[in-house]
Amino acid sequence: MSRYHEIKHRVATTFQRHVGNPILGRLPNQPLLETTGRKSGVPRQTPIGGRRVGREFWIVSEFGEKSQYVRNIHADPRVRLRLKGRWHTGTAHVLPDDDPRARLKALPRFNSAAVQAIGTDLLTIRIDLDD
Repeated sequence: MSRYHEIKHRVATTFQRHVGNPILGRLPNQPLLETTGRKSGVPRQTPIGGRRVGREFWIVSEFGEKSQYVRNIHADPRVRLRLKGRWHTGTAHVLPDDDPRARLKALPRFNSAAVQAIGTDLLTIRIDLDD
């Protein structure tokens, strides 16, 4: 990763961790992804943007394998997802062969624009919902 991308990643994740995520996580209609911490075993909630299509929910991680929730998914793909105030269980799949830029075109416009603007290593994730 270039020095520019390292700085961009550090600035964006610091902002998300201390400002964006605490605010977004409190909004009742904000989708939340809950993974299990790979080291701590503690539930970790991350505000996300994406779209439900039938029994699947699609997201694009802006920092790919460097995203903490992607690392947690690799350790334990069982997740919970809050959609419109209701929690769902499911299994997350990291899809490195999917085209994340094409996928963003099918996801909510505002979130997709933000992911493209700050993202340094886009990666598609599909969550297969149990219910």
